[in-house]
Amino acid sequence: MRVGIDSVEIARIEKSILRPGFLERVYSEEELCLFRERNMRAETIAANFAVKEAFSKAIGTGVVGFSLKDVCALRDESGAPYLKLIGSAKSLAQGLSFTVSITHTETTATAIVIAYKDDM
Repeated sequence: MRVGIDSVEIARIEKSILRPGFLERVYSEEELCLFRERNMRAETIAANFAVKEAFSKAIGTGVVGFSLKDVCALRDESGAPYLKLIGSAKSLAQGLSFTVSITHTETTATAIVIAYKDDM
């Protein structure tokens, strides 16, 4: 089992959102739909960014060998976060399952990702 955690300043993500191409470069189409459903709230976008970084720490690579866009932080019917991996991220995480938790304050979004073998 490995754990990854990351905290992101929401103001930093608010500034990044203004840069052309940032959202499309970092987030999947499914995440962009989630953001639109949630009125493009910066804390949601920042939380998803924190999940991507926490994932990279949980698998032990850092953001190497996959695109941030390949790590999709989505929500189930009850609002609980989960990962959907595609492309290189899915290949790197083969044989692993993940648990995700997200929280935020007015200024900071934090995510924790726990990676564990499927047979646990």
